[in-house]
Amino acid sequence: MKKVDHIGIAVKDIESALPYYIETLSLTLLGIEEVESQKVKVAFIDAGNIKLELLEPTNEDSPVAKFIEKRGEGIHHVAFGVTDIRSRMAELKEKGVRLLQDEPKPGAGGAQVAFMHPKSSYGVLYELCDKGE
Repeated sequence: MKKVDHIGIAVKDIESALPYYIETLSLTLLGIEEVESQKVKVAFIDAGNIKLELLEPTNEDSPVAKFIEKRGEGIHHVAFGVTDIRSRMAELKEKGVRLLQDEPKPGAGGAQVAFMHPKSSYGVLYELCDKGE
């Protein structure tokens, strides 16, 4: 793992949540995009030494919609920046870590992403995020 790339925060509505981050906390909005493969709309916010990723479900069967229904809004995942995501996934599997998918999927900002199952990570959903740097 190179570093923590971002922290994902599940929200019901990005437009309603943005004023808190932008106006109240005085953070900077970096951009908003839709990630069809994850069924979410995301907003990246610059929080100084790390980015925050607000995640709004785009339909009711989105994993983020299910998360909000079960747990409410809040921290959804922690993303680690990695290089060569396929090799990292294979290494984790060899070490007994359960992944939520066998192949990386397209993520925000053109990254390739994969998630580690929380049952393999002491209850935390971790994302591997390869931006091809």
